[in-house]
Amino acid sequence: MALSHEEQTRIDLAATFRIIAHEGMHEAVANHFSAALSPDGKQFLLNPKWMHFSRIRASDLLLLHADDPQAAQREDVDATAWAIHGQIHQRLPDVKVVLHLHPVYTTSVACLAHPHIPPVDQNTARYFNRVSFDSLYGGMADTVQEGARLAGLLAGNKRLMMGNHGVLVTAPDIGEAFDDIWTLERACQILVTAWSTGQPLRILADEVAEKTAQDWEKIADFSRQHFEEMKQLMIRQDPSLLD
Repeated sequence: MALSHEEQTRIDLAATFRIIAHEGMHEAVANHFSAALSPDGKQFLLNPKWMHFSRIRASDLLLLHADDPQAAQREDVDATAWAIHGQIHQRLPDVKVVLHLHPVYTTSVACLAHPHIPPVDQNTARYFNRVSFDSLYGGMADTVQEGARLAGLLAGNKRLMMGNHGVLVTAPDIGEAFDDIWTLERACQILVTAWSTGQPLRILADEVAEKTAQDWEKIADFSRQHFEEMKQLMIRQDPSLLD
């Protein structure tokens, strides 16, 4: 029997948490992902407060509504998660998936005085002129005002490097979002490793970087298949994520 949209989304989002933990990109019991269920994006799934990514099952995900004023008072809802995801899903209806992480290499680049991702290979070129940068970190992002500010920075872009904080990626589906944040971390790993040699970088010409970025945008099916392969690996390791 075919799964409903909500059932499939629950499984896919639960698998994303498991993959991120498997890859070591999570941070303790912090960070949060969401996936919209309703056409307007306001009804969405979110991980429960302070539950380790490696344990999350499809049934554990919280079903919330961005317009619900009581959601912020729930004990199982993280204040930062609600502030960020609630505001993005309320203000940006085209955004269906929001992933927020503090992965080591991406966060390292975000902590630079002048954070940037120069195109030095295919992975870094994917982000040529396609990332917003925020330099106004003011502490925990746990207010509606801060969530609204971050949503505004995403209005013209799908990715946000959060200065002194981490990264936020949005996408139309879970597969694309996962592959995007995975590749962004790989890009920053390559970049930080290259910088660490102390040697000059061979930066791609703008036209080559732009062509490469456009080529990436033509293969969303690659991103979705990367996710599907990783999801099946997680299911084989622990079928309980389907529960």
